[in-house]
Amino acid sequence: MDVLCTHPMFGPESGKNGWKDLPLVYEKVRVRNETRCSSFLHIFESENILEKGCRMVEMSCEEHDKVAARSQFLSHSIGRILAEMGIESTSMNTKSFETLVKLKESATNDSFDLFSGLFIHNRFAQQELMNLEQSFEKVKQRLLKKMSEQQSLSSV
Repeated sequence: MDVLCTHPMFGPESGKNGWKDLPLVYEKVRVRNETRCSSFLHIFESENILEKGCRMVEMSCEEHDKVAARSQFLSHSIGRILAEMGIESTSMNTKSFETLVKLKESATNDSFDLFSGLFIHNRFAQQELMNLEQSFEKVKQRLLKKMSEQQSLSSV
């Protein structure tokens, strides 16, 4: 028996227009039949002959979980936070703000079950959530300190 772990790092929304350059992470845990394994992986590499299939990324399951906690869970978390804030497109969007609106829309197009699964089933996600909270607090404290310094200068 062969064991090949795979995870397409995209869902229906991201992959609706094809898999071109979307990452598929895999690890050959125990492969005895290399031909069968290569044939299976080739399906994802060549999803669309005219274009190009997935970008194949070989890494251990452990490394995948570490990276996914940051790249996938963190982006979904920030998108969900933006949704809670109720951000919407405005008549004077900056490019950065448009990116935030798209992130919010992308995150909320996926179910909350998918989002909670990213948290519950990845042991590294909880640390990323704590890192997000701590980093937000650091930025907030820097802003408050700067404001306090400015107010002190103004009163002199």
